[in-house]
Amino acid sequence: MASHRKPRSPRVVPGPAVGLTTAALTSVALLSQSATAAPEKPRPSLEEVRKKVDGLYHEAGVATQKYNAAKERADTQRRKVDGLLDDVARRTEKLNEARAELGSFAAAQYRTGGVSGTATLLLADDPAQYFDQTQLMHRLTGRQKKAVDDYQSQQLSTARKRAEATRSLAKLTGSQRSLKSAKQDVQAKLGTARALLSQLTAKEKARLAAIEKKKEEEARRKAAALARKQAEERERREREERENDEGGAGGGEETPGTPGGASAAQGEQALAFARQQIGKPYVWGATGPDSFDCSGLTLAAWKAAGITLPRTTWDQVKTGTTIPVSEARPGDLVFFYDDISHVGLYLGDGTMVHAPKPGADVREESIYYMPIHSVVRPG
Repeated sequence: MASHRKPRSPRVVPGPAVGLTTAALTSVALLSQSATAAPEKPRPSLEEVRKKVDGLYHEAGVATQKYNAAKERADTQRRKVDGLLDDVARRTEKLNEARAELGSFAAAQYRTGGVSGTATLLLADDPAQYFDQTQLMHRLTGRQKKAVDDYQSQQLSTARKRAEATRSLAKLTGSQRSLKSAKQDVQAKLGTARALLSQLTAKEKARLAAIEKKKEEEARRKAAALARKQAEERERREREERENDEGGAGGGEETPGTPGGASAAQGEQALAFARQQIGKPYVWGATGPDSFDCSGLTLAAWKAAGITLPRTTWDQVKTGTTIPVSEARPGDLVFFYDDISHVGLYLGDGTMVHAPKPGADVREESIYYMPIHSVVRPG
């Protein structure tokens, strides 16, 4: 008789054991990832951000001067190329006139049945070699000979000018590449600076403003000390002049003259122009009338006083007489940093008018806000 007992069910492993195993493996994987992951880069301090931003603005100032120099070269080269192309066009016109005159001689010889030496000339690969044939030289009249000489001269000079224009165009292309590179450099540095500043919290921006204010106060303190020194020097000179006047003409030693360069009146004119620009924005590469960069402002100011300065700070510093800071007078150029990448116009009492940097307007400021390189009197 068959058994009626139910077959045993297979033993099932409890579920919780599988869950525990999976969780354990996941934990091990996470711990392994945590152990191998690179540590998060610490957030830069406010002082580090300030130094980085100041450095970027300084580098942008240097790049701006490179841009200005490249633009000046490109503009000069473009004017030269335009002049050469105009010259080539005029010479080509004269060459065509000479060729037309030779053609008229060839046609006349053909009509009279003579040997057309002029026609052969026009078809020759080397006109100079062709004219070495003395027989043709004797057959040419004086007028024909002059026409041939004019043709050869115009052909040679036109070829030379075309070659010069080609070389100048190549230089212009190089200048334009330098201009594009300098422009990209300025834009990249300014973009990085703006990105750093945008990451600051409101509290950090307030602290940064406080640091900036402290720096300005220190610069004003140094300017005030210079103003006192200059006032004392003026009083000393005035006292000596009074004593010399009281002692009689020629009775004392000569007072040392002021250094050479532009007149005081021209300096005042340049400064007056610069002060009229206060409030206008700094724009790199700009020379006015609505915006300026630092050397663009000094260029325009001294132009108003009748003196033409070069475009860049690196060239402006060479065009005048170097003056001790203590003897600076209104309108003198004050240059900054070892690389001479910034310039302003001396106002008096240790202050200046300058176009500071992107995001700022033309303003008055202490000359001690930045490290001074030198003071130069144009002229």
